[in-house]
Amino acid sequence: MTSERTLREAHPTERAVGMDHYVSGADGIGGRLRESPEDFRVRELEAFDAAPLDADPGSYPDVVLRATLRDWDTNDFARRLSDALGISRERVSWAGTKDKRAVTTQLFTVRGIDADDLPEIRGAEIEALGRAGRSLSFGDLAGNAFEIRVADAVDEAPERVAEAVADLRAFAGGEGADDGDNSGDADAHEFSIEATVGVPNYFGQQRFGSRRPVTHLVGLAIARRDPREAVRLYAGNPAETEPDDTRAARDRVDAAFGVSGGSESGDAGDGPAADGTGDGDWTACLDAIPGKLRFERSMVHRLADRGVPPDAPPDDEDWWHALEAVPSNLQRLFVNAAQSSLFNRIASERLRRGLPFDRPVAGDVVCFADGDAPEALYAPDTDRLQRVDEDRVSLVARHCERGRAFVTAPLVGTETELGDGEPGEIEREILADAGIEPGDFALPGEFDSKGTRRAILLRTDLDVTFADGDPRFAFALPSGSYATVLLREFTKRGPLDL
Repeated sequence: MTSERTLREAHPTERAVGMDHYVSGADGIGGRLRESPEDFRVRELEAFDAAPLDADPGSYPDVVLRATLRDWDTNDFARRLSDALGISRERVSWAGTKDKRAVTTQLFTVRGIDADDLPEIRGAEIEALGRAGRSLSFGDLAGNAFEIRVADAVDEAPERVAEAVADLRAFAGGEGADDGDNSGDADAHEFSIEATVGVPNYFGQQRFGSRRPVTHLVGLAIARRDPREAVRLYAGNPAETEPDDTRAARDRVDAAFGVSGGSESGDAGDGPAADGTGDGDWTACLDAIPGKLRFERSMVHRLADRGVPPDAPPDDEDWWHALEAVPSNLQRLFVNAAQSSLFNRIASERLRRGLPFDRPVAGDVVCFADGDAPEALYAPDTDRLQRVDEDRVSLVARHCERGRAFVTAPLVGTETELGDGEPGEIEREILADAGIEPGDFALPGEFDSKGTRRAILLRTDLDVTFADGDPRFAFALPSGSYATVLLREFTKRGPLDL
């Protein structure tokens, strides 16, 4: 068995979703993200080819455009674009959804229009690139390149960044600070550092909800075949960070289920569960729920329509019916968030035990690198998996060192095969603690999931500069990885403080 490591504890909001520790023991630089949209720049790295603009529209019905958006949510921009073109929103497609408070550059495809039809939209620079025979999809996004400024960092930021980079270099398989490529004078705040760094490939707070992280709790209840509790956790279950009217509405839903005093969104299994002794007055709940909580209203409306008693069996069809009132993508998100939280917990336990992330031990399952990914990315291909027995540890470790292979952990589903040895022991202990087995994800409709595996190490070539007093971080990450998971190692602040 390995020996446990002494690690710096993460923020409570992060621990609630399985991110228990930091890799770096360095003090944080503090600061804030997104003081202005220009402080957070994201450029997509796509694997999508376009034919010329004069290609035959019959064979290439989609116009491919590149949009640089300032302070635009991707969904809102797509809706604005479709409205300006007078077409259905369903004819606009993209590969990755971006946050609003940023400057983002990404591709879109629009079906059945001419490039000359493209409108001018405030806060958007739109360039037609060509035509395509199909619409963009999530699989076309290889990754993202980031340029991020952290505003109002502490005066000691250069020294603390250098210390953190040393820790993250070592975690990625490097040799620490002395092997870095640094220049400038840290004390004079004219400083730059370039290094290959690594952190656990956690799912970031955005996956679960920054202000009210409950999606994983809903998903875990679904996997346990308890749709009643899933509905209650989503529609009830108030959080301290919510406005008063929202908290009051959720308290009313909890009372209908038989939960008094509210509960806080937190660790899996924390807080009171519905005991079935509530008043079941779903009409009163609807009166209390504000219109902005439209998905919660949809769920409760179905309960009211059917007059579902609060003590109906937890897996009764009526509860499933209420749960399915939300859009199919949100149904999938519930289950995906549950899988993500379990992955985070597995990664945290591996970190706590001192098992390496940059190379395998006996019992690990590795995947190989995606040969089609852009050169800037360390991109894993989880469709190509291999178990590592004792005889192959050294060989596979060399592949990992060269960026050709990555150690993985499960995103548990019906077809997930768990590891062996100590890695498999960790996986099974985390699942047992959550009351989950792979077969539990054989679920109705959109909730069903076969599962997959995910690389546990997030590695990137990091460039940090201090030209004007505030640090600027430049790096690229594969699709599905989170910039905030890297930045948290430097800021050491809670998600809501950034």
